[in-house]
Amino acid sequence: MKIIKSYIFIQGLRFYAFHGIGVLEKLVGQNFIVDIKIEANIVQSCISDNVNDTVNYASVYDIIKEEMEKPSHLLEHISKRIAEHLFNSFSIIDTIQLKITKQTPPMGADSKGAGVEIIYER
Repeated sequence: MKIIKSYIFIQGLRFYAFHGIGVLEKLVGQNFIVDIKIEANIVQSCISDNVNDTVNYASVYDIIKEEMEKPSHLLEHISKRIAEHLFNSFSIIDTIQLKITKQTPPMGADSKGAGVEIIYER
């Protein structure tokens, strides 16, 4: 048996944060949802059963939380910081697919949110 591709993912992480270009966004804050899918070679962890041989999703959460707590104007900027932090923390990561959704974007429309979805490659 051979593993062709392997992923670690976390869906629907919720954060209350202060990102945006509007004064109220920075002052009042709002809800954000983060989804992440990480392509990594986890073959060794399949054999070893050792968390040190994989991308620990608890550590991934801690990194995302840390970056989401730093106010930024643009979701693109936050996304880049998260990806860089993850690549620097886990050498086995090949690609990161990251989606950040602002649940109540200030655009005068009735929507489920707006945001960015970016795929990064090492």
